[in-house]
Amino acid sequence: MTNPSFTGCVLQVVPELDTGGVEQTVVDVSAAIIAAGGRSIVATKGGRLESQLTRQGATVVHMPVHSKHPLVQLKNYHALRRLIRAEGIDIVHVRSRAPALAAIRAAKASGVRSVATYHGIYNAKSAIKRWYNSLMTRADMTIANSDYTRTHILTTYPKVPPERVISIPRGIDMKRFDPEGFDVRKIMALEEDWGLTAGDGRIRFLLAGRLTRWKGQELIIEAANLLRLQDIDTFAVVMAGDDQGRGEYTQGLRDRIASYGLSEQIRLVGHVSDMPSAYTACHFALAPSLDPEAFGRTAVEPQAMQRPPLAAAHGATVETVMPGETGWLVTPGDAQAWADAMKAAIQMPEADRFEMGRRARAHVRDQYSLPLMCERTLDVYRALLILNTRTYRL
Repeated sequence: MTNPSFTGCVLQVVPELDTGGVEQTVVDVSAAIIAAGGRSIVATKGGRLESQLTRQGATVVHMPVHSKHPLVQLKNYHALRRLIRAEGIDIVHVRSRAPALAAIRAAKASGVRSVATYHGIYNAKSAIKRWYNSLMTRADMTIANSDYTRTHILTTYPKVPPERVISIPRGIDMKRFDPEGFDVRKIMALEEDWGLTAGDGRIRFLLAGRLTRWKGQELIIEAANLLRLQDIDTFAVVMAGDDQGRGEYTQGLRDRIASYGLSEQIRLVGHVSDMPSAYTACHFALAPSLDPEAFGRTAVEPQAMQRPPLAAAHGATVETVMPGETGWLVTPGDAQAWADAMKAAIQMPEADRFEMGRRARAHVRDQYSLPLMCERTLDVYRALLILNTRTYRL
């Protein structure tokens, strides 16, 4: 069965195109638009992912849409109106708050439909910040990256009609995150970098995420110490991520690891770009965020790799992890609960672990695959074009 075509022209507006989940989603949706027969244009400051877009056949228009300066915003508004008119754009899709005011206003003034995607939970500690965040709800449709995010939007902005907010979870590239697609040389190189030998028979946990307090690295160190006090040392924890300038926090982690005598159990390995190989080199994933995740790809990507996650039981992870079936949901911030869950994982028979991993990948394929996310997004575009006053033919 072939997917329906899409012949419209979509302008995605994103501040920049460097590595990140939002930026990669722009690239993925752009590819889907073109594959369905449409035209894809991206307005952005630019970045490393720009070449991927141009190779797809998308048009990249450089514009300072990352700027919050009022005069730059005004210039962007007029530039976007000219672009919409010159290219015959049908849909404007805003991917961030910074360009939302100019882009959504330009779409409305031009008589075209607009979409805004909430890629995260935006904190609002002041009236100005609350107004700024509300810009993302002023499009014709708002896409939330999880049911948790959708509920947050509707609770925070009760005047927004519920039918105008739709949940479309982030899609995982099942071809990239393929447990059968590993390269032994890459895995061996990672193990060497991590100081782990090929014959190391310990159960390995991977905690992927930048080194910052709310990602829960300290919590896992405490849990590991509780395991050590039970004479359980048949495990290793790999913490993959950089501190983005938070050197004091990183040193604090190292000091705590040393004070507990956990240097053989816990490794801080810095940034890892090859996440599929990193997951392949481990048995389980850890996603212990202290604050709720809006989506939490570090609990979903390992499932695609058949590596069951242990994830904090709040935010969107309660949607993405099926406790006892595809992984564990663990009480947030409770070191003893995390120690107990890690102990259960360490002691899990190998056959049961493989079966849980198999169910996890099937779960992601059915609910969070990249084609599913892209097709749901195209469906939003189609619905908006049908509502538009201009004639649209499928």
